[in-house]
Amino acid sequence: MALLSVEDIVAGYSAADEVLKGVHLSLDAGEIVGIIGPNGAGKSTLLKTIAGLLKPGRGSITFGGEAIGGYAPRDISRRGIAYVPQEQNVFPTMTVRENLEMGGYIDPEGSRRKIERAFERFPMLARRRRVAARSLSGGERQVLAMAMALMVEPKVLLLDEPSAGLSPVAAERLFEDITAINHSGTSIAMVEQNAREVLTIAHRAYILVDGRNHRDGAAAVLAADPDIRRIFLGG
Repeated sequence: MALLSVEDIVAGYSAADEVLKGVHLSLDAGEIVGIIGPNGAGKSTLLKTIAGLLKPGRGSITFGGEAIGGYAPRDISRRGIAYVPQEQNVFPTMTVRENLEMGGYIDPEGSRRKIERAFERFPMLARRRRVAARSLSGGERQVLAMAMALMVEPKVLLLDEPSAGLSPVAAERLFEDITAINHSGTSIAMVEQNAREVLTIAHRAYILVDGRNHRDGAAAVLAADPDIRRIFLGG
């Protein structure tokens, strides 16, 4: 049984706005699954629906065998799914440490231990623990956002366009951090504009087009497919 399973999900931003038109997805324990496709395909909408920010109009979402479709974001977070949005994912006027404390709001008693673990995992955050998040670079802010999400010790991390706006060097470092997070035992579903890179680090991938599943399979197989390379990877 998949750790996270999405079946025939229909969802959007209003009753008349069906962005997702029957999407399916599965994520196994220990996997990185990439979600790619053109703008407007419904990729971010899918993550928001899994995270509880949008309620599905039809279909099912199960996590660890439990149906969670339509649950509130806080309840989904408590069950072990953490969502990192593309934008506004840190508190800019708070220090790095204060941001991590906010990430650990569910378990304030264990917050100190988890913060120290975050500093061990991401030494850059430890060095800058007393500076305001707004002073961090784009790549550093994304690392902080992921560290905040990891404060709840999730089984699944949902990442929405983590490399958006980053330089190639910063994006490469971020993908290394994402791979390390996965190797530590966290399953990851990530929407990513850099399709070539996500297919390099992912185990499997889904391609969405116009709110529907277009292709899915092993990431390496999709990356080697001539049609996929021509349409989605730029040659």
